[in-house]
Amino acid sequence: MASGGQVKTDFHQKIANHRKPELLNKLEGHDANVTGARLIPGEDGVISVSSDRTLRVWLKRDSGQYWPSVCHQLPVEASSVDYSAMTGRIFVGLYDGRIQEFDLAEDYNNAQYRQTYIAHSDRVTAIQFSVTCEWVLSTSLDKYLQWHCSESGKRLGAHKLSAQALCLVFDEASKTVFVGSSAGEISVLKLENTECKYVSSLKGHMGSIQSLAWDVQNAMLFSGSFDESIIAWDIGGNKGTAYDLNGHHDKVQALCYAPISKSLFSAANDSSLMLWDFTAERKESPKWATSDSCMKCDKPFFWNVKQMWNEKVIGHRQHHCRKCGSAVCDEDSKQKSAYPPMGFEYPVRMCDDCMESIFPEELAPLSMTYDAKHKGTGLDVDEQRKRLLTVGSDRIIKVWSIESLLA
Repeated sequence: MASGGQVKTDFHQKIANHRKPELLNKLEGHDANVTGARLIPGEDGVISVSSDRTLRVWLKRDSGQYWPSVCHQLPVEASSVDYSAMTGRIFVGLYDGRIQEFDLAEDYNNAQYRQTYIAHSDRVTAIQFSVTCEWVLSTSLDKYLQWHCSESGKRLGAHKLSAQALCLVFDEASKTVFVGSSAGEISVLKLENTECKYVSSLKGHMGSIQSLAWDVQNAMLFSGSFDESIIAWDIGGNKGTAYDLNGHHDKVQALCYAPISKSLFSAANDSSLMLWDFTAERKESPKWATSDSCMKCDKPFFWNVKQMWNEKVIGHRQHHCRKCGSAVCDEDSKQKSAYPPMGFEYPVRMCDDCMESIFPEELAPLSMTYDAKHKGTGLDVDEQRKRLLTVGSDRIIKVWSIESLLA
């Protein structure tokens, strides 16, 4: 490998010190899957909804354990939730397509029903409340994005996608909404009161997009997919730049961005919890080249019948170098290496030339991986109090201290 000076960063020092999140509490007691949960900012409290038809508010007691201060029975199974700490309003998406709104009391001991939005004809997959616009935005398996006025409860507009809408994030400043779908695309839409303007589609995933996160300050969009990958889209750069993040070994289910530390948390079906450093410089993955023969030794690939016949040889299987994108044969790409600047946190196929071009400092990880001990389906972070919430498919909510990670 090429030589180069060793570069140490604060993030690398944290890895060297084996820093990891500390499990503080487990919230148990749901009779079915937890479908959404939020930390109450600045408080030892959690809001959760479940397919057992409950909306619960959990508060930490003197014993150190969390117990429900509110357990409200909903008319049908709950599928998603959003909470506005500024206004104390809770929005619960239901399996029948409705959205119910509640006012959470200042002492967190009561959730008063406020109104119902007749929004969708199928399960609500995501909700986001915009205080600035007074909009309630939602997506559903019925393929629609809808937005309602939170003051009158009336629908302002709707946009139908070509596939099931699974997640959304909304940028209040530009009134731009990003919607992830089961087709692996992200629709970029501009909203103006009752009008919706299609801007573009972001394509890069090979599986359904389950989660989105938004970095307001840098206008960076993050998407997590069933194809096991995460993509960071540099929306603010206006150059179409996208960075791949490959560290999970199963479906990515949840993302959460911490803006102060410029860190991205991700959770997946492999029970891993990952922290990605976005203070580091990253590189785009190359596009895979197309060729009828190896771009290193010119051996024909198995479909190149003409060259095989002329040279009287058997064709070879095509591979791609993950660093340069060249189409190569197995003989010229036997080695594997991690390459964190391009988001490859585990060893991937490299051609011989690229293996020789990697500097030692480029092998330093740009992520940390932890065993959450449950398959992650939801995340939330309170960066001020250095708390992280994970939701698992085991019906358990876990509250972690991430003080050592963000110090």
